[in-house]
Amino acid sequence: MQANARVPASRLPHVGQSPFIHITQLAKQHQAINLGQGFPDFNCDERLRQLLTEAIEQGHNQYAPMAGTSELLTTIATEQAQRYGKRWDLEKEITVTAGATQALMAAILALVQPGDDVIVLEPSFDSYGPAIELAGGRPVYVQLDPKASFAPDWDRIRQAIGPRTRMLILNFPHNPTGRCLRESDLRALEKIATETGILLLSDEVYEHIIFDQRQHQSLSRSDLLAAQAIVVSSFGKSLHITGWKVGYICAAAPIMAQIRKVHQYMVFSVNTPAQYAIAAHLKQPNLWPALAQFYQRKRDAFVQALAHSGFQCLPCEGTYFVLADHSRMCAQGGMDFIYRLIQEAGVAAMPLSSFYAEAPSPPIVRFCFAKQDDTLHIAAQRLSRLT
Repeated sequence: MQANARVPASRLPHVGQSPFIHITQLAKQHQAINLGQGFPDFNCDERLRQLLTEAIEQGHNQYAPMAGTSELLTTIATEQAQRYGKRWDLEKEITVTAGATQALMAAILALVQPGDDVIVLEPSFDSYGPAIELAGGRPVYVQLDPKASFAPDWDRIRQAIGPRTRMLILNFPHNPTGRCLRESDLRALEKIATETGILLLSDEVYEHIIFDQRQHQSLSRSDLLAAQAIVVSSFGKSLHITGWKVGYICAAAPIMAQIRKVHQYMVFSVNTPAQYAIAAHLKQPNLWPALAQFYQRKRDAFVQALAHSGFQCLPCEGTYFVLADHSRMCAQGGMDFIYRLIQEAGVAAMPLSSFYAEAPSPPIVRFCFAKQDDTLHIAAQRLSRLT
C-alpha cells in the first residue's frame, strides 16, 4: 500500500481484536494452560479420522453441492426428526455451513436490514454484535440475571421488542453460563413469537453437551417456533473437530431461500470429504449420550478439584464451560484478574466481562473443561494455590 493511501474506514468501528485471540496469545507467551478459548486439547475419535481418509481416497475432493452432500443432509434430517420430532425438508430447509459462526453470519446478513433492531441476550458470544452491525442493524442487549441463575426473563425480553425489532438471538445451552432452556421457556417464547412475528435465531451448538439427564429444548421441538426460527448447530463442538469447520442451519423454506443467497456467495460449499466422514460417523449408536457423560465427568472432576480453592463454581447445566466466582480473592473482574491468573497461576481463563457489549466487570471467569484429565488436574492445582 502506498504511504499516502487512505485506509478504508471500518464498518465495525466499535470492534477491536477479539478477547479470545488476545488471551490465547497471552497464554502462549507465558506458557500457561489455556482454559480460556473453547477448544479441546485432545484428538477426535480415531474412526472419524479414518473415515476422513477413506473419503479422500474415494475421490470426494471436489466441490460439494451448495446446500451439502445428500448423505449429510439426510443424516441431519433423520436426527432432527428422531430427537425433536421435527421433519425438516432436507432439500429446502437444511444447509451445511462452514461452522456455526458462518451460519450465524449468513443468517444475519440475509435477514437483517439496515435500521433493524436485533435482541441479544447478555452475556453473549462475541460474534453476534459485529454480525448485526455489519448487516446495518442495531444490537439491543437484554441482560440475563445472574441472581436468577442466568434464566431468561421473558417479560423483560418482550418489553425490549419494538416496531423495529427484526430478530431475537438465542443461545442455549448457553455460552458462557451453561444455562439450559426448560419446556416452560419454549411456551413463553411461543407467546412472544405469536404476538410479534419476529425471527428467532437459535444458536444450539452445544445441543449434545447437556448434563444431569436434562433434555435439550431445541426450537425444533415446537412447530410454532420452527416456522419463525433459524436453528444453528455445529459438529465442531460435538465431535471434537473445531478445526474442520462444519455446521448446519435448519429453517423454513422461505427463510432458508434467503440465507442460501448469502451462503452461496460467502463460501459456496463446505469441505466435501469432511461431510462424507461425519455422515458415516453419525451412524454409530449411543454417540450423543456417551458425549454428554464424557463431559459431565470432566465437569464434575474439575468443579470438585476447585472446591477448596478461592473460586466458587456456579451451576453448569450444559456446554463445556463453567463459570467461577473469584470475589473471595479479588472483588474486581475484567482483564486485570486474567493477567494475574496467567502470570501467577499459569492458567488462562476468560473474564465474564468480555461477554458484554458495555462491560460490567463481575468477579467471574469462564473456564473451559474440554481438556485432557491431566491438563485439568494440573490447572486445578495451580488455581488452588492462588490466594
